[in-house]
Amino acid sequence: MLDPDIRDNAELNRYELPVDGEVAVVTYNLSPPNLMITETLVPERLEGQGIASRLAKHVLADARARDLLILPVCPFFSAYLQKHPEYADVVHPTYRGLLGI
Repeated sequence: MLDPDIRDNAELNRYELPVDGEVAVVTYNLSPPNLMITETLVPERLEGQGIASRLAKHVLADARARDLLILPVCPFFSAYLQKHPEYADVVHPTYRGLLGI
């Protein structure tokens, strides 16, 4: 399910989630059908609130809806996907093998 508070800022190649005057982001490179996730950045004072996971769920749902395959170069995304193998269908087959999902 898509999160109504998160927007895809295609101009800057990032998903953005504003929280308490700051912005958490997931940066990407889009080259259909591939969506390479390069970095997940959560402002330090917002860490530990599940914001990165919230962004990950949104990005994965968006990729699924758009028939894109995730290339999780970002360490957080790789770890998230290992904990949530239910998203394996959205992950590029090469990365499925690397992540063991």
